[in-house]
This record gives sequence, structure tokens and C-alpha cells, in this order.
Amino acid sequence: MRVFIYNGGLRLVGKSGVGQAIFHQREMLRRARIETTHHWLQKAGAVHINTVLPDSVLAALAARLMGRKVIYYGHSTMEDFRSSFRGSDKLAPLFRRWITFCYGLGDVVLTPTEYSRRLLESYGLKPPVYSISNGVDTDFFAPDPARREDFRRRWNIPEGQRTVISVGHTIARKGLPEFLELAVRMPDVRFLWFGWTDPCLIPQEVRQAMEQAPENVTFAGFVDRETLREAYCGADVFAFMSHEETEGIVVLEALACGIPTVVRDIPVYAGWLRDGKNVYKADSTEAFRQRVTGLLDGALPDLTEAGRRVAEERSMAAMGEQLREIYRRMDILPAARPAHPQRNQARA
Repeated sequence: MRVFIYNGGLRLVGKSGVGQAIFHQREMLRRARIETTHHWLQKAGAVHINTVLPDSVLAALAARLMGRKVIYYGHSTMEDFRSSFRGSDKLAPLFRRWITFCYGLGDVVLTPTEYSRRLLESYGLKPPVYSISNGVDTDFFAPDPARREDFRRRWNIPEGQRTVISVGHTIARKGLPEFLELAVRMPDVRFLWFGWTDPCLIPQEVRQAMEQAPENVTFAGFVDRETLREAYCGADVFAFMSHEETEGIVVLEALACGIPTVVRDIPVYAGWLRDGKNVYKADSTEAFRQRVTGLLDGALPDLTEAGRRVAEERSMAAMGEQLREIYRRMDILPAARPAHPQRNQARA
């Protein structure tokens, strides 16, 4: 059985977590030895849909009419749509109705965490909903002290200056205003934000905050994954101040690279990211300042080895096997054949 990953809308979402998830799915399937096809539906027994754009709805309907299994990925929720782009708060209830319709076209819905699974099930979805991490390429994103000098040279960071980074769209939901406030409170530290959003989509108050950002902040824009890996390996702390996520691929990338990590204490991390065990958590800008300062000064224990283990549990290979098991459960793949016990050759 071959799988077709529908790429419609990739040009629009390629720089987002959804775009990364599509790339990850291809890699998971490869490592799970599940064949993919680039031919639209003709040779595919199942189709992956990753966006809720109108063309994806048409693709899902066409797949169902042709008798193909539809695996719809629930990357978005109403909760993480809010505080994202201009007008998103007002549109959030309509967005919930739309994604409920979209996801309802799937034979199965896959979403990254137990938290997002519970949210989607609360919408009244009829297809079964399973949680499976978007995964992380732990071969590519891995600790490498040699990249530290490359990072500092690229961004003109003087020797001895400490650095804090974050990654994501330049929107309020990702915690950008608080990141800028954190930089104000820590003027001796260099702050870099990796990620970009079309200015036309950014609310006026966020654009104004960016224009008035303190001098110790650099907006690095969208960068390729090699440059991003260099930043994870070279910076001193990763501060992810997002208010809502369905998982957070960048958190997994940071943990895989072994950078000390502080995340906001929000429900999505419950059960797999543990404060003081594999990450540090904070519930306010001041709490972030205290945690970040403790890491920079060496006052807090190093949790990076435990963080790396979290990433390894969600490696491409591990998630590929989980995806294979879901396929079997949904009769997309045949059930695994039981091993035959060796016959006793001895004669009485």
C-alpha cells in the first residue's frame, strides 16, 4: 500500500510548523518502510491531508469518492488560532466550525499531543482521533559545540555576551510581546527571534512593539534549518513563551540540540515536559527572567541530557513505527503476521 501526502497549500504553510510536519511525515514513512507516491490518488491507498484550506477539502472529498483512506492531520485548533493574525479572535468560533467540518472528512484524525486530542474530541468529531507526535530528526538536530562559534560569528555576538533565542511566527500567541519585555529586563543579554510573518497579517500593536524593540533584540527572520540548528547549538538559552500550542516542533528541535530550555507552563506540555526534570517552566515574564537568569548564571541544574531523551523518544524512526501501528489499527495496512514458534524437532 502506498501513501500520498497531499501538498496543496504547501507554498502558504511551508514556513510554519505545518510545513515542517509534512516534511516529517515523509521521513517517518520512509523509516517505517512504507512506500509513498507522488502521483495524485492513482496509485495511493491512503492520502494524508495537512491543511484546512479549500483545496485540501476538495482533495479529501475526491479521495473518499475514489475509495481511498483519508488521514487528516489536526494541526490546528480554535485555541491556537486565537491571538495569531489580524481578526483571528473574532473569527475563532467560525474557524472551529470549519476545522470540525474538515477533520470530519477523515477516516482518522491524527494530532500531536494528548492535549490537542482532547480539544478536538470536545468539538464532537466523528472519526477516531489519535495522538502522535510530529517528531523530530534527532540525527540532524543534535548537540554540536563546534557550531557555537559559527553562530556567534554569523550574528556578530562578542565573546562573553550571553544569548537567548526563540523561534516562531512574529505574533502575540507565540509570546513575542513578552519576549521583548524580557529583553528590556535583561539589557546585558542578546536576544534573537527566528521566524517571520507577513506584516499584513500582524496586528498593529504587535508591529508597533517590534518597531520599538530594545537594542539588544535581533529579528533574524526566516532561516533555513541548518542556520536554525546552528542557533540551537550556539545560544545559551531557548525561551519559548508561546501561550498555546498543539505540540511545538521547535521545542523538540531545541531539546534535541541540547540547549537549556524554558517554556511557558501551559496544558499542552503536561505529562511529557516536566518542570525541573527535563525543562524549566514559567508562568509570567518575571518567572521567565528568573529561570533564564538562573540558567545563564549556572545557578540551576543542567537538564539538557534529560531533554535530549524526550526528543529521542519522538525521533523519526520511533514515530514512523507508531504511524505504522495506527495504519494497522485502521486497516490501512494489514495486521502484522504473528511469529511462528519453532517446531519441536525432538522425537519422543
